[in-house]
Amino acid sequence: MFLQKKNKIIIFVSFSAIVLIIFSFATKSEVDDYIPISKRFEAYNKEFNLAVISLNNTANAFKRNEISIDSLKNEVNKTRLAYKKIEFYLAFYHNEYVNAHINGAPLLGIERTGTLPEITKLEGLQVLDELIYSDDVEKERNQISYLTTKLRNSNGLLYESLKTQNVFNDSEITAMCLELVRIFTLGLTGFDTPGSLNVLQETETALQAMLGFLEDNQQRNKKSAVAIDLFKEAIVYLKQPVSFNDFDRLTFFKQYLDPLYKELGKLQSKHKNPDFLKYTSAWNTESVSIFSNDFLNPYYFTEIQKEENSPEMTALGKQLFYDPVLSNNEKISCASCHNPAKAFTDGEQKSLSNVQGKTVLRNAPTLVNAVYADRYFYDLRAFTLEQQAEHVIFNSAEFNTSYSSILKKLNEKEAYKKQFKTVFKEEELTRGNLSKALASYVISLSSFNSSFDKYVRGETSSIDAEIKDGFNLFMGKANCATCHFAPTFSGLVPPFYSESESEILGVLENPNAQNIKLDLDEGRITNQITSESAWIYEKSFKTTTVRNAELTAPYFHNGAYKTLEEVIDFYNYGGGEGLGLTVKNQTLPPDPLDLSEYEKTALIAFMRSLTDVSSLK
Repeated sequence: MFLQKKNKIIIFVSFSAIVLIIFSFATKSEVDDYIPISKRFEAYNKEFNLAVISLNNTANAFKRNEISIDSLKNEVNKTRLAYKKIEFYLAFYHNEYVNAHINGAPLLGIERTGTLPEITKLEGLQVLDELIYSDDVEKERNQISYLTTKLRNSNGLLYESLKTQNVFNDSEITAMCLELVRIFTLGLTGFDTPGSLNVLQETETALQAMLGFLEDNQQRNKKSAVAIDLFKEAIVYLKQPVSFNDFDRLTFFKQYLDPLYKELGKLQSKHKNPDFLKYTSAWNTESVSIFSNDFLNPYYFTEIQKEENSPEMTALGKQLFYDPVLSNNEKISCASCHNPAKAFTDGEQKSLSNVQGKTVLRNAPTLVNAVYADRYFYDLRAFTLEQQAEHVIFNSAEFNTSYSSILKKLNEKEAYKKQFKTVFKEEELTRGNLSKALASYVISLSSFNSSFDKYVRGETSSIDAEIKDGFNLFMGKANCATCHFAPTFSGLVPPFYSESESEILGVLENPNAQNIKLDLDEGRITNQITSESAWIYEKSFKTTTVRNAELTAPYFHNGAYKTLEEVIDFYNYGGGEGLGLTVKNQTLPPDPLDLSEYEKTALIAFMRSLTDVSSLK
């Protein structure tokens, strides 16, 4: 079935808005820091445009049955390689336009018309890559011709605009750092090449091009000698004759990509980065490792500013978190469903409600690293941590109360009045400050210091071979990392880390039943957000993190899977569709993974190596 592999979500953004994005956030002083695009970029940009034109001509010939599918595949491959030479520039300055028209994943998308969603058509190089390697390719000659014509027109507009566009002075180093993140998370995992899996050649091409840009700047060469050597060594490593499944991603990352990320970081210009990064990305440009504690900025996702947060605010939030006074019956607290001993879950299939013997709708997800998301709850109905708390407060099955009631009770407690005044410098307790305090505590539940994190950062010298094999499987053959993206290993999409995605897996109501059937929960389509009321969200649920997974059983939104072994078996079969059920728009590939018993064990060993609650209380 065409484009069955990854039908997720994109939002269409107009071309004019993207072309002007650089200047839309720039002050006059920043505009003065812009310089013309380099001659190398101009040459590569022209090469890509010519390759797109040639691809369109080849696709039209394929439509007329004048050439073979192998000739078309070669042409797509050539075009993709030409794109990879300038991807780090294009995807940095024109990310949304590139995702929508040039090289976005084969994701079913929505375009908002008023308050109602409209499903958008798929286009771009990734869509073509998947289509021409599908079993239906011979039946899709007209579609292939149409898609390449769309690509030719879309890229033609961008190509012409880039002839007169300036770029932020020295921003190519920042763009290169971001490209390394993209290579590690989307390239080497196969996300970017869902049909061909031509990841090694494309990675080599991207690195070779960036090396050329780095070597062009003679003034920086002395300072960039280490980075240049790392580029060259990484390129040599990629030339070894191994398959997609056999490539050692952990060694490549630890010895080349992450050290290169650190070295390029040292070369970032004294010129500050474009302001649009503040509004479009949670990525911290000053981080020294993709697995650094500060790789992502948690305040990108919250209403709290870093400058206003404090240990005192966090302590107040923690006290509120454990205090049942927040609930109407004063018998349950936030910790009732988020126990620190269970990585801030509760171990229940579905969390208990405030009514004895009854439960809430879904399983309680971990709060560890929960801040790193732009949407909350399994159905993504909340847009901020603060809004997430509101849903619990107002829910009749949970706290069953209101802000006014909570504030009244807190005002009657002198200790709380004093704490709020100390933290917020205000006499009156307010709804906003209550939300900020709770959010401050959740922000503190950040954990990137597992044994695996320490190993890849070079803080420890060894790791079990089984864990290494498990990581390589997770990032490769097992296809886990195309939805659980590093380093959060959740659905927070790299490399900008500004959007959380949901998936349709075909989760079973009871995986151990003799006659299996799909869980009845409709998921995201029932989140009451009118602009997302589209069929592509039926039974779609947020992709949660696998960090601390050994502590957060049972699994999935319905808590029907008791062990990690059951979860791995479910994915190994290809989800609900792979098990023979009819699943509308399943985003998980239905093909079996054919994992051996050792490979299953290795995957679980890797996930267990991500356990870390040592600093959480």
